[in-house]
Parts: sequence; structure tokens; C-alpha cells
Amino acid sequence: MLDLAILGLLQEQELHGYEIRRRLRDELGLFANISFGSLYPALSRLEKAGALTVTASGAVAAAVVPMPFTGSLSGERAGLRSRRAGAARVTKRSRKVYGITGGGRLLFDQLLDADEPAGTDDARSFGLRLAFARHLAPQARLALLERRRSQLIRRLAADQVRAAGATLDIYARSLVEHSTESTEHDIAWLNQLIEFEQGNQAAGRSESRGLLVADPVTARKESNP
Repeated sequence: MLDLAILGLLQEQELHGYEIRRRLRDELGLFANISFGSLYPALSRLEKAGALTVTASGAVAAAVVPMPFTGSLSGERAGLRSRRAGAARVTKRSRKVYGITGGGRLLFDQLLDADEPAGTDDARSFGLRLAFARHLAPQARLALLERRRSQLIRRLAADQVRAAGATLDIYARSLVEHSTESTEHDIAWLNQLIEFEQGNQAAGRSESRGLLVADPVTARKESNP
């Protein structure tokens, strides 16, 4: 999922490693504990795979440390030669700027449209994909929403069976009921997103045929006065 998140952020603009980490933590909210020890190996791996380009920016001259006086003529001459050589050979350090390549965009599309790997946190994986869903084709975006709804419907059925078939005390039953209500809320939310997506796609098909299409909500009101 980290590769997907990095490539998704770089779809819009080139970023420094520090800025990538900040946005992973603060904007996506799915990588709150990510460290540079996890981020930079992932960036290096993507660079080696040809998914990223790396350029340097913000070069900073390194400080030249003066040599102490030796008290001898030969020592002073040696020190002077060393200082002159150092002044002509100032090293620089720079910050790396990461950008996405054509191959990286292809990889991003593949990762975004792929099914969740076994053992993946479904909610976390779905949340990440939904954050970048604008990059999906309409049918793929609809499939993502419907796949998540199917997962939640199965979870809801399992919770209901568990609640009906088990002897639970008030606290355990309250926890099951809370889980059930949360799942039902998420299913209702997904139903709204799916309806919105289906309406947009229907409008797009109608417009492609040269038809004028009203807003789906307005159309329903007009058909049911």
C-alpha cells in the first residue's frame, strides 16, 4: 500500500521526501506512524524499478573547517595549501526531489485497480484507493465501491448471526450492536456513492448521444410530483 500511496501523491507534483512523509501522515491519515526508515527504502525501490525519477535541488555549500596554526613555517605552508585546496573543492549536499515516470503511472494504475491482497486491512486499503479514485476509469471506480459494499454486507450478516446465536452479556452485546450499526452506516454511505457514480455514468452516456440530462435528484422529483 505504501507504493500506491507514494505514486498517488506524485501524480500531481514532484515532492521532497520530507513532504511525501508529511502528506502521507497528515493528508491521507493512513500512515500516521511512517518513518523515514520505511519511506526511503520504498522510494529507492520504486526508483530502481523505473517508476520514479530523482533530481537534486537546494544545494547547500558545506562548511570548510580551518586547520589550526602549527607554529612552524613548514606547517603553516602546508596548512595554507590545504585551505586553498579546500576552498576550491567545496562539497555540496542537496535534497532529493522525486517525480513519477510513465512506467510509474502505469504501475499506479495497476495497483489502484487491483484487488486487495490477502491479509490486507480492508478498510485501510479501501480508504487509500478511494482517496485516489478520481484517477480510476468510471467503471473501475464503480467496481471499487461495489466490491467494498459486498465486503460490508458479508460482515453485517456475520455479525447478525453472531449476535443471534451467542449468549452475550450486556457489554459484549453492546459491542456487537455498535459494530452492526457502524457497518450499516457504511453500507448506506456506499449506496449513496454508488448511486452518484451510476448517475454520472448514465449522464455521460446520454451526453455522448447528444441528449440533455437533468440532475439525477431533480429528475426523480420531476417524475414523482
